Amino acid sequence: MKEVKQITTPLSDKDIKSLSAGDEVLISGPILTGRDQAHKRLCELIDSGVELPIELQGQVIYFVGPTPAPKGKPIGAAGPTTSSRMDAFSPKLIAKGLKGMIGKGYRGDQVRDALKKYGAVHFVTLGGAGALLSKQITNAEVIAYEDLGTEAIRRLEVVDFPAVVAYDANGQTVYK
Repeated sequence: MKEVKQITTPLSDKDIKSLSAGDEVLISGPILTGRDQAHKRLCELIDSGVELPIELQGQVIYFVGPTPAPKGKPIGAAGPTTSSRMDAFSPKLIAKGLKGMIGKGYRGDQVRDALKKYGAVHFVTLGGAGALLSKQITNAEVIAYEDLGTEAIRRLEVVDFPAVVAYDANGQTVYK
């Protein structure tokens, strides 16, 4: 039986080097959320040389647009969105210090190249299991782009959030 690795965010270069494609992980600590429009805005700021509203160094971004929180819960269903939708934006964010992303599905060549060049990983988690995944989220707060509603950038606190390393920093993938 393969060992499940416990990792804590923010991620360091040492953390990244310890991860290989196919590793099962449980992520704990703060992570960010973001989807297409938030990624687009962040990249526009990078292109303009303007300071970002969030710190990217060592961070993990979860590609999710959660449903509204039920009474007494920090968040509603929080399942991953298709990762390739962020392919146009991810290399710029990785170059600015982003160490991990969580989503579902394949990543393009430019993203895989950026993962290798800058030392980052891409995790996948279960699509269609948003209600189950939300049980691993203990806190959620909007920290940027509130006008985007469910696509606003949030800081989540996660405990034992399950994922698999789909692409590692050495160019290996579970998809071959």
